[in-house]
Amino acid sequence: MLCAGLSSGLVPMYVSEVSPTALRGALGTLHQLAIVTGILISQVLGLDFLLGNDEMWPLLLALSGAAALLQFFLLLLCPESPRYLYIKLGKVEEAKKSLKRLRGNCDLMKEIAEMEKEKQEAASEKKVSIRQLFTSSKYRQAVIVALMVQISQQFSGINAIFYYSTNIFERAGVDQPVYATIGVGVVNTVFTVISVFLVEKAGRRSLFLSGLMGMLASAAAMTVGLVLLSQFAWMSYVSMVAIFLFVIFFEVGPGPIPWFIVAELFSQGPRPAAIAIAGFCNWTCNFIVGMCFQYIADLCGPYVFAIFAALLLAFFLFAYFKVPETKGKSFEEISAVFRRKKRSATKGAKAMTELEDLRGSEEA
Repeated sequence: MLCAGLSSGLVPMYVSEVSPTALRGALGTLHQLAIVTGILISQVLGLDFLLGNDEMWPLLLALSGAAALLQFFLLLLCPESPRYLYIKLGKVEEAKKSLKRLRGNCDLMKEIAEMEKEKQEAASEKKVSIRQLFTSSKYRQAVIVALMVQISQQFSGINAIFYYSTNIFERAGVDQPVYATIGVGVVNTVFTVISVFLVEKAGRRSLFLSGLMGMLASAAAMTVGLVLLSQFAWMSYVSMVAIFLFVIFFEVGPGPIPWFIVAELFSQGPRPAAIAIAGFCNWTCNFIVGMCFQYIADLCGPYVFAIFAALLLAFFLFAYFKVPETKGKSFEEISAVFRRKKRSATKGAKAMTELEDLRGSEEA
């Protein structure tokens, strides 16, 4: 669990720092691809006739140790983040060497200049604590966006489907629900691969919004299918199609994007603290859904996904008005977006106060 918690924060941050700007989203999506691929492999190996039985389950458990060992040796081949070396440690030559190892024999001056700008900004803000993220108005908007994209990922209902998909398929009348669940895992993996190629073409914000709206429609269709299942047997197919569409739209945007967009929203100083609280928020919401969904499902019956539909609508509206597009932008440019929003909000509040003072003086 310690490894999973650290990896969920450190991996997206590392990938975002070592990736070129033009490929940052695509490479960031690979983190989600690795997760869903691992889930699919676990689902397949967990079948009764493979390792999911009384005799073979110890071997299934031991395989996680083998994966950790492989990861350890592969990490030895990974260079240190050039941004960390340049901005945090001031090791310019080592940063250039690491960057050259990552990029090859291409012109590195543009990235070096970008890191120099970020270093100058970081010099004025130093290391930012978690407490400072919440108390400083400078980071407030970015923190709210970072937390909301994590909440929207988990409270969208996706883990309710993953945790209880077999039960859902049983209620929908599927004869072999475990294989339908594996089918969901296959679809999950395939569309994460597709998202790798889409994210740098369509952009983060548009994919995130499209995914949320598609999930909203799928949740509504799933609710209708489950409600009318007792009256029309063919509604089981509506429910199943809705489940697969729900997973497809999730992997189009709300699945992979929250994992790497948080690293894009913050500069080098506040980035570690921001990723720490975002990861904590994600896993906390994951725990809440896992612990509470079955009780809510028992209470609400077939209407349980109507709750998720309402939440998805709220998340869509928030994303539409608050989540910026980070495609093709440097970390400095993304930070500037929030600074402009802060100045606009400050000017608007100041103008409103002046107007109220003027009205008060006229009334007097």
